[in-house]
Amino acid sequence: MLKLLPICVLFRKMIPVPVADGNVKFARGIEVGHVFKLGTKYSKAMKAVYLDKDGQEKTMVMGCYGIGIGRTVAACIEQNFDENGIVWPMPLAPYQVIITPVNINEVEVMKAAENIYASMLDSGIEVILDDRDERAGVKFKDADLIGVPIRITVGQKNLAQGNVELKIRKTGENRLYPLQKIVQEAKVLIDQQLNSATL
Repeated sequence: MLKLLPICVLFRKMIPVPVADGNVKFARGIEVGHVFKLGTKYSKAMKAVYLDKDGQEKTMVMGCYGIGIGRTVAACIEQNFDENGIVWPMPLAPYQVIITPVNINEVEVMKAAENIYASMLDSGIEVILDDRDERAGVKFKDADLIGVPIRITVGQKNLAQGNVELKIRKTGENRLYPLQKIVQEAKVLIDQQLNSATL
């Protein structure tokens, strides 16, 4: 009985591979951009011509190229995720910081969260405030899922000590900072990540 081999195996057996060790290596990839040679199809239709070095009129040979924004985002996510969701690199993150008040019904908590939010906006930080009336665990899980690089949690317990919690999404590290210093500390972290980012 004739056993069918995959086409790549057939080609490998039939045609020498032009590399030193003669082996075919397979790897996953994603197309994020393209270059196409269009030839003269469109330039003829548009009468797009140029003069060559002898002064003769020639039809232009056209090409096009492009980078797919959606494909670039997909490639980034494919390389930056964990079991909890996306881990955005700072340069591509839709927001740099998410502020999560533990309980929106606690007046002091919401006031502090809104003040941090306003201060961050004034400082040029791309920030979002999760003011949904949800349990803290739901909001934490959603923040991890969408992958915002820095989460600032405002809760009554830490606030009573004058502190808020900062979590770095990539490492999972939690830090406590004084409420008055949280904006500048977040800014320092953002600048560090922007300056050392590798996509």
